[in-house]
Amino acid sequence: MAEAVTNNTNALPVRLMFQDEARFGRLSDPRRCWAPWPFRPLVRKALIREYVYAYAAVTPDDGHLEWMIADSMDTLTMNVFLRQIAKRHADEFVVMVLDGAPSHRSQKLEIPQNMVLVRLPPYSPELNPAERLWEELREKEFANKVFDSLEAAIVQLALGMWRLESSPPALQSLTGWQWILESS
Repeated sequence: MAEAVTNNTNALPVRLMFQDEARFGRLSDPRRCWAPWPFRPLVRKALIREYVYAYAAVTPDDGHLEWMIADSMDTLTMNVFLRQIAKRHADEFVVMVLDGAPSHRSQKLEIPQNMVLVRLPPYSPELNPAERLWEELREKEFANKVFDSLEAAIVQLALGMWRLESSPPALQSLTGWQWILESS
Protein backbone atom coordinates (compact mmCIF):
# COMPACT_ATOMS: atom_id res chain seq x y z
CA MET A 1 0.00 0.00 0.00
CA ALA A 2 1.15 3.51 -0.75
CA GLU A 3 1.01 6.59 1.44
CA ALA A 4 -2.30 8.03 2.59
CA VAL A 5 -4.17 10.50 0.39
CA THR A 6 -6.15 13.32 1.98
CA ASN A 7 -9.79 13.39 0.87
CA ASN A 8 -11.50 16.41 2.48
CA THR A 9 -10.51 16.06 6.15
CA ASN A 10 -9.99 12.28 6.15
CA ALA A 11 -6.72 10.55 5.31
CA LEU A 12 -7.32 7.31 3.40
CA PRO A 13 -4.79 4.59 2.65
CA VAL A 14 -4.10 4.17 -1.08
CA ARG A 15 -4.78 0.93 -2.95
CA LEU A 16 -3.12 0.57 -6.37
CA MET A 17 -5.22 -1.65 -8.67
CA PHE A 18 -4.85 -2.68 -12.31
CA GLN A 19 -8.07 -3.29 -14.25
CA ASP A 20 -8.91 -5.08 -17.48
CA GLU A 21 -11.69 -7.05 -19.11
CA ALA A 22 -11.77 -10.01 -21.48
CA ARG A 23 -14.25 -12.06 -23.48
CA PHE A 24 -14.89 -15.74 -22.73
CA GLY A 25 -17.38 -18.12 -24.28
CA ARG A 26 -18.09 -21.26 -26.22
CA LEU A 27 -15.55 -20.80 -29.00
CA SER A 28 -13.10 -23.56 -28.11
CA ASP A 29 -9.38 -23.06 -27.51
CA PRO A 30 -7.49 -26.13 -28.80
CA ARG A 31 -3.94 -26.30 -27.45
CA ARG A 32 -1.10 -28.76 -27.29
CA CYS A 33 -1.47 -31.34 -24.58
CA TRP A 34 0.43 -34.33 -23.26
CA ALA A 35 -0.49 -37.97 -23.80
CA PRO A 36 1.59 -41.12 -23.22
CA TRP A 37 3.18 -42.69 -26.27
CA PRO A 38 1.77 -44.12 -28.61
CA PHE A 39 -1.62 -42.51 -27.89
CA ARG A 40 -2.72 -39.41 -29.71
CA PRO A 41 -5.01 -37.08 -27.73
CA LEU A 42 -8.35 -36.21 -29.30
CA VAL A 43 -9.62 -32.70 -28.64
CA ARG A 44 -13.12 -31.58 -29.60
CA LYS A 45 -13.63 -28.20 -31.22
CA ALA A 46 -16.59 -25.80 -31.05
CA LEU A 47 -17.28 -22.82 -33.30
CA ILE A 48 -20.23 -21.35 -31.40
CA ARG A 49 -19.95 -17.59 -30.96
CA GLU A 50 -21.61 -16.96 -27.60
CA TYR A 51 -19.72 -14.80 -25.11
CA VAL A 52 -19.68 -13.09 -21.74
CA TYR A 53 -17.18 -10.60 -20.39
CA ALA A 54 -15.02 -10.88 -17.30
CA TYR A 55 -14.03 -7.69 -15.51
CA ALA A 56 -11.13 -7.85 -13.07
CA ALA A 57 -9.07 -5.50 -10.92
CA VAL A 58 -6.01 -6.81 -9.11
CA THR A 59 -3.74 -5.37 -6.43
CA PRO A 60 -0.28 -6.81 -7.16
CA ASP A 61 1.01 -5.73 -3.75
CA ASP A 62 -1.23 -8.12 -1.75
CA GLY A 63 -2.78 -10.35 -4.44
CA HIS A 64 -6.31 -9.02 -3.86
CA LEU A 65 -8.73 -9.58 -6.76
CA GLU A 66 -12.10 -7.99 -7.52
CA TRP A 67 -14.07 -9.43 -10.42
CA MET A 68 -17.43 -9.47 -12.15
CA ILE A 69 -18.99 -11.37 -15.07
CA ALA A 70 -21.26 -9.37 -17.38
CA ASP A 71 -23.19 -9.74 -20.63
CA SER A 72 -21.58 -6.72 -22.26
CA MET A 73 -18.53 -4.53 -22.25
CA ASP A 74 -19.79 -0.95 -22.24
CA THR A 75 -19.80 2.20 -20.14
CA LEU A 76 -22.85 1.20 -18.09
CA THR A 77 -21.25 -2.10 -17.10
CA MET A 78 -17.95 -0.38 -16.33
CA ASN A 79 -19.86 2.01 -14.04
CA VAL A 80 -21.32 -0.97 -12.17
CA PHE A 81 -17.86 -2.49 -11.76
CA LEU A 82 -16.32 0.77 -10.52
CA ARG A 83 -19.15 1.23 -7.99
CA GLN A 84 -18.64 -2.37 -6.80
CA ILE A 85 -14.93 -1.71 -6.16
CA ALA A 86 -15.57 1.68 -4.54
CA LYS A 87 -18.11 0.14 -2.16
CA ARG A 88 -15.86 -2.78 -1.19
CA HIS A 89 -12.94 -0.40 -0.60
CA ALA A 90 -14.88 2.48 0.95
CA ASP A 91 -12.14 3.00 3.56
CA GLU A 92 -9.39 3.32 0.91
CA PHE A 93 -8.52 5.63 -1.97
CA VAL A 94 -8.25 3.47 -5.11
CA VAL A 95 -5.81 4.38 -7.86
CA MET A 96 -7.14 2.35 -10.81
CA VAL A 97 -4.75 1.80 -13.73
CA LEU A 98 -6.50 0.78 -16.95
CA ASP A 99 -6.21 0.84 -20.71
CA GLY A 100 -7.87 3.28 -23.09
CA ALA A 101 -10.91 1.19 -24.08
CA PRO A 102 -13.88 3.30 -25.21
CA SER A 103 -15.85 2.41 -22.08
CA HIS A 104 -12.97 3.78 -19.98
CA ARG A 105 -12.96 7.15 -21.81
CA SER A 106 -16.68 7.78 -22.14
CA GLN A 107 -18.23 11.06 -20.97
CA LYS A 108 -20.85 8.92 -19.20
CA LEU A 109 -18.27 7.11 -17.08
CA GLU A 110 -19.02 7.72 -13.39
CA ILE A 111 -15.84 7.75 -11.31
CA PRO A 112 -16.50 7.19 -7.59
CA GLN A 113 -15.22 9.81 -5.12
CA ASN A 114 -12.73 7.43 -3.51
CA MET A 115 -11.14 6.56 -6.87
CA VAL A 116 -8.97 8.06 -9.57
CA LEU A 117 -8.36 6.50 -13.00
CA VAL A 118 -4.89 6.41 -14.56
CA ARG A 119 -4.82 5.46 -18.23
CA LEU A 120 -1.97 3.50 -19.73
CA PRO A 121 -0.41 4.62 -23.03
CA PRO A 122 -2.16 3.28 -26.16
CA TYR A 123 -1.25 -0.23 -27.34
CA SER A 124 0.68 -1.19 -24.21
CA PRO A 125 -0.90 -4.32 -22.70
CA GLU A 126 2.55 -5.35 -21.46
CA LEU A 127 2.26 -2.61 -18.81
CA ASN A 128 -0.96 -4.01 -17.33
CA PRO A 129 -0.47 -7.06 -15.08
CA ALA A 130 -4.24 -7.71 -15.13
CA GLU A 131 -3.73 -8.95 -18.71
CA ARG A 132 -1.88 -11.97 -17.24
CA LEU A 133 -5.09 -13.17 -15.59
CA TRP A 134 -6.72 -13.92 -18.93
CA GLU A 135 -3.94 -16.17 -20.21
CA GLU A 136 -3.94 -18.00 -16.87
CA LEU A 137 -7.70 -18.60 -17.13
CA ARG A 138 -7.57 -19.61 -20.78
CA GLU A 139 -4.76 -22.09 -20.12
CA LYS A 140 -6.12 -23.62 -16.91
CA GLU A 141 -9.90 -23.35 -17.33
CA PHE A 142 -10.70 -23.21 -21.05
CA ALA A 143 -7.97 -25.03 -23.02
CA ASN A 144 -9.22 -28.11 -24.88
CA LYS A 145 -12.75 -27.81 -23.45
CA VAL A 146 -16.05 -27.65 -25.30
CA PHE A 147 -19.07 -26.28 -23.44
CA ASP A 148 -22.61 -27.50 -24.11
CA SER A 149 -24.08 -24.11 -23.21
CA LEU A 150 -23.06 -20.56 -22.43
CA GLU A 151 -24.11 -21.19 -18.83
CA ALA A 152 -21.52 -24.00 -18.60
CA ALA A 153 -18.83 -21.61 -19.85
CA ILE A 154 -19.93 -19.00 -17.29
CA VAL A 155 -19.68 -21.58 -14.47
CA GLN A 156 -16.18 -22.53 -15.63
CA LEU A 157 -15.18 -18.86 -15.79
CA ALA A 158 -16.56 -18.20 -12.29
CA LEU A 159 -14.73 -21.25 -10.90
CA GLY A 160 -11.50 -19.98 -12.45
CA MET A 161 -11.99 -16.49 -11.04
CA TRP A 162 -12.72 -17.95 -7.58
CA ARG A 163 -9.58 -20.07 -7.85
CA LEU A 164 -7.52 -16.97 -8.60
CA GLU A 165 -9.23 -14.90 -5.90
CA SER A 166 -8.67 -17.56 -3.25
CA SER A 167 -4.91 -17.66 -3.85
CA PRO A 168 -3.41 -14.22 -3.18
CA PRO A 169 0.20 -15.56 -3.21
CA ALA A 170 -0.35 -16.95 -6.73
CA LEU A 171 -1.80 -13.60 -7.85
CA GLN A 172 1.13 -11.75 -6.30
CA SER A 173 3.50 -14.00 -8.23
CA LEU A 174 1.54 -13.54 -11.46
CA THR A 175 1.05 -9.77 -11.26
CA GLY A 176 3.64 -8.45 -8.79
CA TRP A 177 6.14 -7.01 -11.20
CA GLN A 178 9.18 -5.37 -9.65
CA TRP A 179 8.48 -1.85 -10.96
CA ILE A 180 4.95 -1.99 -9.50
CA LEU A 181 5.99 -3.31 -6.09
CA GLU A 182 8.78 -0.73 -5.81
CA SER A 183 6.35 2.12 -6.55
CA SER A 184 3.63 1.07 -4.10
